[in-house]
Amino acid sequence: MKQWLERLEQRHGVDLLTLRARQWVLASFGLLLIMMLLRGFMVQDAAFSWRPMAVFVLPLILFLPSIIGRRPRGHAWLAFVSLLYFSQGVMVATLPTQTLRGVTEAVLSLALFTGCMAFARFRSRQLRAQG
Repeated sequence: MKQWLERLEQRHGVDLLTLRARQWVLASFGLLLIMMLLRGFMVQDAAFSWRPMAVFVLPLILFLPSIIGRRPRGHAWLAFVSLLYFSQGVMVATLPTQTLRGVTEAVLSLALFTGCMAFARFRSRQLRAQG
């Protein structure tokens, strides 16, 4: 795997791979955030409350400074947090009427995990080459 990544870096360049990984992170993060907002609204009862929404959305929102600041370590931690959404999506997918929603959540969180890990690797290599 390490050799494959090094060949990929030589073929395409670290700058391009960092840019593609960042685009992947932004897209999957945004879609997962929208999905969690919708899920928070679905959990609501008759009276509107921020608590269900905060439970689903707050862990993602806490990583916005790392995403905006393009910090590799923050992206690595976000990758690990995305695994919680993956396990939640797998559990929801086992419910008879929620299969599509659960599979979508699992796929989006897996895409976020992959993008974050790639960005953390390529961005740290890019920063190491700059200074």
